[in-house]
Amino acid sequence: MVIYRTRPIVSDEQLNELFVSAWGNFTPTTFDHVRERSLTYICAYDEDKLIGFVNVAWDGGIHAFILDTTVHESYQRQGIGEVLVERASSIAEAAGITWLHADFEPHLVDFYRACGFRHTEAGLRNLRE
Repeated sequence: MVIYRTRPIVSDEQLNELFVSAWGNFTPTTFDHVRERSLTYICAYDEDKLIGFVNVAWDGGIHAFILDTTVHESYQRQGIGEVLVERASSIAEAAGITWLHADFEPHLVDFYRACGFRHTEAGLRNLRE
């Protein structure tokens, strides 16, 4: 049974293990800066094992951003990501957010459509190139 928790204490080790599992090429990092700037974040657990995560960053006003929707590779395609995004969306709405944004790669279009997002035009600039 999957348990969802809002803003639990979650270690860098747990998050790094999850992100490496889901993304493969992920470089382990610290997450204090993410947690400090979040409107909220939701974690999914199988008993004590972290199996999912989503972050909601915000501008301090009416815009928030779904970031880092991640589900452990062994638990993907079971609806966990959709539940994470729905719970994050509900918290954002209750906090007075009007616009919830999500940037995603083309292979994730169906997932985000299933989560209620629609296509919009947006710009993106890579500041590391």
